[in-house]
Amino acid sequence: MPQSSAAHVTAAEISRIAGVTRATVSNWRRRHDDFPSPSGGTESSPLYDLEAVQAWLAARGHTTSAGPREEFRTALRLHAQGGAADGTALLPLVLAASRHAPDDLTAFTELTDGDLAARAAIEAEALADTVPGADALRFAPADGAALRALLRCVRDEGGQAALAVLAERELEDSAASGTYQTPAQLADLAARLLPRSVRRVLDPACGSGTLLEAAARRGATELYGQDTLAVQAQRSAVGLLLATPHEEITVRDGDSLRADAFPGLTVDAVLCNPPYGDRDWGHDELAYDPRWAYGVPARAESELAWIQHALAHLTPGGWAVLILPPATATRASGRRVRAELLRSGAVRAVVALPAGAAPPLHVGLQLWVLQRPEPGGAERKSVLFIDTAGAAAGSAPGRPAAATRTGSARNPLNWTALSARTLTHWEAFATAPDDFTGEPAVARAVPVVDLLDDVVDLTPARQVRSSRTDIDPAELAARADTGRRELTEAAQSLVTAAGPTGWVAAGSSAKEWRTATASDLARGGALTLLRTVPDPKTPDPKTPRADGGAASSPVTSVLTGTDIARGSAPSGDPAELRAEAAPVIAAGDVLVRAVAGGTGPMVRVADEPDTGALLGPNVHLLRPDPTRLDPWFLAGFLDSEDNIAGASTGSTVLHVAPGRLRIPLMPLEEQRRYGEAFRHVHALRAEARKATRLAEEMAGLLAGGLTGGALIPPPPPPGSSTADSS
Repeated sequence: MPQSSAAHVTAAEISRIAGVTRATVSNWRRRHDDFPSPSGGTESSPLYDLEAVQAWLAARGHTTSAGPREEFRTALRLHAQGGAADGTALLPLVLAASRHAPDDLTAFTELTDGDLAARAAIEAEALADTVPGADALRFAPADGAALRALLRCVRDEGGQAALAVLAERELEDSAASGTYQTPAQLADLAARLLPRSVRRVLDPACGSGTLLEAAARRGATELYGQDTLAVQAQRSAVGLLLATPHEEITVRDGDSLRADAFPGLTVDAVLCNPPYGDRDWGHDELAYDPRWAYGVPARAESELAWIQHALAHLTPGGWAVLILPPATATRASGRRVRAELLRSGAVRAVVALPAGAAPPLHVGLQLWVLQRPEPGGAERKSVLFIDTAGAAAGSAPGRPAAATRTGSARNPLNWTALSARTLTHWEAFATAPDDFTGEPAVARAVPVVDLLDDVVDLTPARQVRSSRTDIDPAELAARADTGRRELTEAAQSLVTAAGPTGWVAAGSSAKEWRTATASDLARGGALTLLRTVPDPKTPDPKTPRADGGAASSPVTSVLTGTDIARGSAPSGDPAELRAEAAPVIAAGDVLVRAVAGGTGPMVRVADEPDTGALLGPNVHLLRPDPTRLDPWFLAGFLDSEDNIAGASTGSTVLHVAPGRLRIPLMPLEEQRRYGEAFRHVHALRAEARKATRLAEEMAGLLAGGLTGGALIPPPPPPGSSTADSS
């Protein structure tokens, strides 16, 4: 049988294990004499023996609601108390475990601690050719509890779930300045800027491998990655091999600029989100490096070194997309290198992203699209500049970019709109650059000769700025009238939604109910829990689905967590889902965002526009039995801040465990009464968001029109005077 050493947990960890609030644990400590006494820690922060706590919970019939993922998190927290290997050493074992059948993993969990540690070392060594540093890993009997938790997590929830748990901790002891994770939406946009013909892709600062995964989803079959942090290289290799097991994957660790792991390799494309602001990138020792074909980068210009490193690895005509800070486009120390890049035709486009699109969130980053010049190739006379400020907040085409405040708390980024506008302009420019007409204040093709001045400023906002002759005052005035009418109608609808009156106090104290977790209700048949697993391959949208959903016609939309937060129609791309594992949404389904935080609602009830859409990978679906649960009652209580907080786990990113959400137990008639009230609250919030959005757009339109000279202030009302009456 397994031999486990004593493990200690805090009161907060007990609450997560039991699926209750911390206040409930405090009540247990005060009211039950048989609750386990502290076995360590301090008076203000006591520690309890884990086995004693689990035995106490079992004796009271309080089964844990923590799934394998949460149990793995708990095991990692406890692992620091006595484990021989740190949590990141477990990364290669996620891949090793994923290659075994579930029965094999169950058998491994029954080994003794010593035998399990020895087996883990053998499994890690077998990955020496695919995961950097795996052959050097060693494990001890003290690692037994963490190893078993990892095996159970992989067996029950898959390798990606275990990898996500380890990723929450991986950089705590290896923080590096300028190192940030690339959001999946941004990685997807960067990959979609590449031609479909791309097959060999390199990321010389691959981090967690997000960009390479995006390239694989677009058809790349050979993926190469390198990262200076060994733990990042390991995570990238494991994640890519889990997500794209049939592709050729090579990942190495080391500093790409100082010690390139792929000398002589040329690829079709480079995708990269390099470190920013690194003054110790190797300026002195690399002064005569042959990669600097466009000029030696200054010490403060590490980003220009990464650009030239990327170009050096491309075949003639190959493409690169880099995510860079805005200073790269303007710093005086980089002027000469930027000028040479322009003269050679290497710079094809610069896209400005709104602040909040990617870490660091306070900076509006840029996408640089580059192409290695071809000997004897066509002359590239212009560069495309795109400012995505207007598209990011979902403003309608034709409205000025100033009409919304992108990335604000009121308007979360609309990646669908941002990507669509960017790709539309890029594809039009790439197809016929000499005929590109652009969009005022959003996209413009600028002749290279106009950029080669004393500054060589490649900032999109500066280059797309419209002149006053581009503005039609009559059209802008008409938009202002239309905007005012829409805003007035929205304000009237908001007043209507504020009723009815007659809300009744519950009494001298708040009502309390007996509650059950969603897992309990699912076991009792009152509801069904469904989720979607993302797949890197392009699915056949006519493939029959596991939930029995209709498959006779292609599904054209996917409901995402962003759609729930924004209250918008399904907008995701079905090409990113495995068709047979993606449930089809039905009217009355209750949809919960999988990641807590941000703005906007966490929950919504599926209505007619949602019906028939696929469930996105970051959304949980709870399908209630209508004879036992009212969907609006269910959604209202699930959307409670306390409920979401109690079911969320993680440190920087909070993942909602749907099975831990709690629902009051009450008769169906009373549920329906609450459901109607929650339906009213939903309508009120929707009208408030609409009125706020229209007000922001109207204010931005008027301000831009007044400052741009297209609008003048309206005349004063009859009988009033603007003169000084003194």
